[in-house]
Amino acid sequence: MKKALFIFALVILAIVLPFFLPNSHDVKEQDRNLPWQIETDGQGGSKVLGLTFGVSTISDLQKQFGYEPEIAIIAAPGESGTLEAYYQQVTLGFVLGRLIVTTDLPPTQIAAMKERALKSEYMESSTRKYTLIPADLAIVTQTPISAMSLIPNSNLDEVAVVQRFGQPAERIQVTEKRVHLLYPERGLDIQVDGEGKELLQYVAPRDFARLREPLKAMPQTTANAAP
Repeated sequence: MKKALFIFALVILAIVLPFFLPNSHDVKEQDRNLPWQIETDGQGGSKVLGLTFGVSTISDLQKQFGYEPEIAIIAAPGESGTLEAYYQQVTLGFVLGRLIVTTDLPPTQIAAMKERALKSEYMESSTRKYTLIPADLAIVTQTPISAMSLIPNSNLDEVAVVQRFGQPAERIQVTEKRVHLLYPERGLDIQVDGEGKELLQYVAPRDFARLREPLKAMPQTTANAAP
């Protein structure tokens, strides 16, 4: 029993430890484009995971990871929906996780693509996923990306996040178990969830209001400036 517990502890340590290790100037080739390596240009733009918001396209995303993501329109009832490129699992150096990349197509164009969709199917609740026809898919692959969401496989706590990303500019406690750590200068919102998976959301710093405004609108939110 003790041996089994020891092995289990080693496995957990191997998953979580990379988030605590100090940054190194001698970064291995396979450890580039890690989630905390965010490049900003001082003019409101940024580059994450080797991709530049508003410049890099879905086609560039495919080249970056070496294989095609699942591309579809995700829409709730009464909404035009969003165009998403989804990877069930990506390898970011020594970090594994799910990645969702979105683009900013006009609602009218998204609506037209939904009408032409090859098929649609229900996801969770009443949300539907629309599979695009080849002609629309070709258009989408040349569309610049606007946001990314990363869900790491390993569970993180606030200590691990601050160790890697530094102290946030703002901390928003949504529930007793869920908190948002905001880094507006890097266009990053990290949701730490004691009862679920963590979520890292990236946009260009100039677009950070897209992440901040929905949190401000939540009546149960208590905002605290970071120390």
